[in-house]
Amino acid sequence: MSKRVAIIMGSKSDLPVVSKAVDVLKSLEIPWEIHVMSAHRTPAAACTFAASAREKDFGVLIAAAGMAAHLAGVLAAHTTLPVIGIPVKSANLDGLDALLATVQMPKGVPVATVAIDGAANAAYLAAQILAVADENLAEKLSALKVKMTEEVMEADRRLQGELS
Repeated sequence: MSKRVAIIMGSKSDLPVVSKAVDVLKSLEIPWEIHVMSAHRTPAAACTFAASAREKDFGVLIAAAGMAAHLAGVLAAHTTLPVIGIPVKSANLDGLDALLATVQMPKGVPVATVAIDGAANAAYLAAQILAVADENLAEKLSALKVKMTEEVMEADRRLQGELS
């Protein structure tokens, strides 16, 4: 059985974005938890959660936040587990502010960062990290890659048929 993935959202309003990560984790049968914690409004809770995540059998943390988007960095500062940041699009700067805040981390406090609103890829990356030590999960991911290849090749065959 794989270690668990923790998904931390800066706000409950991030749930529509984060739900795409949940869907991927469910499809791969990876156990997960989801919480709302803020780097700015509940910093002690976020720090405590990150610091105890390894002993609670988490293997990866995913952090979704918009605007200033310091959540992933705060979590990364308090754990040695991999942290994946999802910059969430906001009304102000279309998520560019969150992207820059998430990706620009100081040396020694890495955060893997996916695209703005890229929750599905955050979950796939978390799965690939866990698959390093989980052969069953690695096999599921390999099968998924084969399926994606077949779908693209089929789309091309259909396109060629439409064009001829």
